[in-house]
Amino acid sequence: MGTRKTDLVTGEFYHLYNRGNSKQVIFQNDTDYKRFQLLLYLMNDQRSIRLHNVLRDGINPYTSHERGEPLVAIGAYCLMPNHYHLVVSPVVEDGVSQFMKKLGTAYSTYFNKRYERTGSLFEGKFKSVWADNDEYLRYLFSYVHLNPLKLVNPDWKEGTVTAEQLEFLTEFPFSSLYDQLSATKRFEAKILNRSPFPDYFSAQHPLEHILEWFNNRKDLAQLS
Repeated sequence: MGTRKTDLVTGEFYHLYNRGNSKQVIFQNDTDYKRFQLLLYLMNDQRSIRLHNVLRDGINPYTSHERGEPLVAIGAYCLMPNHYHLVVSPVVEDGVSQFMKKLGTAYSTYFNKRYERTGSLFEGKFKSVWADNDEYLRYLFSYVHLNPLKLVNPDWKEGTVTAEQLEFLTEFPFSSLYDQLSATKRFEAKILNRSPFPDYFSAQHPLEHILEWFNNRKDLAQLS
């Protein structure tokens, strides 16, 4: 595992993350979360799009908009009140940078207009960590999917996760774990393309496998 100083290259795997400027909340309610999820889908397109033409009242953009070729494959994501995590693999040269610029600009524009604010929303440019081995990539999948536990147990990484906390995790809708555990896929499942990523966890018991892997490899824990 290491921070890559050169270009983010195709076929590799990366953990991308960022948080609000001065740790401010960037998702104030479900509407904000859902807008960012939708932008994960819409902005992952090699073409330019006009959002005002796509985001029309009464129209579901997941079904009405025919997306072009993607810039990255998104294997996992989690949105938290003041930050987000993505696990991606670029499918075209410079795909990560293009995607993250489009995503950051579109969401910042939305947020600033909605809340009548100006200035930078995020704490600088997004951060990236290269998952340079299989073990660390597997750890990333478990960490990102378990991240919402912070909302009900800030010390979850050091203690025992209760049944009630696991229920909260499985019902948290702003994470790719929701679609992995659900028998009925949402429109938001279109955000994901797991084909470039190894299939780490059992389809029958994914949450148990995620927890087991995380607990067995806490020595890899260098994430916030």
